[in-house]
Amino acid sequence: MLSLLISLIGTAAVVAACFAAGFSPVEASGAGVAAFIVLQVGIGFVVRRKIKKVQSGLQEMMENGQKQMNRKVQMFQSKPGGNIKQIQRQLESDQKKLITQALEFVDRLEPFKKWNLMIGRQIDTMRMQFLYQLKEFEEVDRILSKSGLFTGPVMLEPTAIAMKIARQYKNEGAAKAEKTFKRRIKWFRGNRGKLLYGLMSWMYVKEGEAEKAHQLLIKGADATGDETLARNLEMLANKKEKSFSNAGLGDEWYALYLENPPAPKQKRMRGNPRSGRMF
Repeated sequence: MLSLLISLIGTAAVVAACFAAGFSPVEASGAGVAAFIVLQVGIGFVVRRKIKKVQSGLQEMMENGQKQMNRKVQMFQSKPGGNIKQIQRQLESDQKKLITQALEFVDRLEPFKKWNLMIGRQIDTMRMQFLYQLKEFEEVDRILSKSGLFTGPVMLEPTAIAMKIARQYKNEGAAKAEKTFKRRIKWFRGNRGKLLYGLMSWMYVKEGEAEKAHQLLIKGADATGDETLARNLEMLANKKEKSFSNAGLGDEWYALYLENPPAPKQKRMRGNPRSGRMF
């Protein structure tokens, strides 16, 4: 780590200068400690600013790309007679292009690994999420398999944890996914855990364990106050497993690729379709 090396060299130079100037060992040591702290804080500040600049650029690029896709959906919905499959293909193509650009953007953070040991984990986290969206699941699994203090994705956000649980379910079954869920869900308060509760209850239903899903949702609905979890709890309480749906969780849910989202809908025309007047 270059920042530590530079700080140590700078500290040694200050201590040596102090001794050469006739300072006592205590005074020289104090000056060395002060120099080390100043150098660490100064280098850290500069590096953090540069990292933040790259991250802000990435966020801006993603937001602009999403806005463009939203406009296309709005235009499609406002014009009758459009081809739903065509707009779906277009949106998928636009999303793939945007995420590919995002992955290339993440590469700009690589040089900072020499200055900040933890940035490697942040890079792995972003790459894992982007690769998941591209359905590059082999690469996702490879990143998730990393372990160590400075390697592997950071599992602090519900989306990243949900992606890991979903991959464990696909690769190793519900038991492995359940262990991760139980270990991670305790970290979240309020509605931050709704995606994880929704995911785990969905798995239970898929595995034919509706009662376990019901018991989990009793806790989840109470902890999060989420309407979708409350609705699913009601469905399971009434033995209506086929009516279980996480659609209310929106894009967070569909981003896991466990179910397909509904196709965009067009507005219907009133009266003569040639008049252009819509509901």
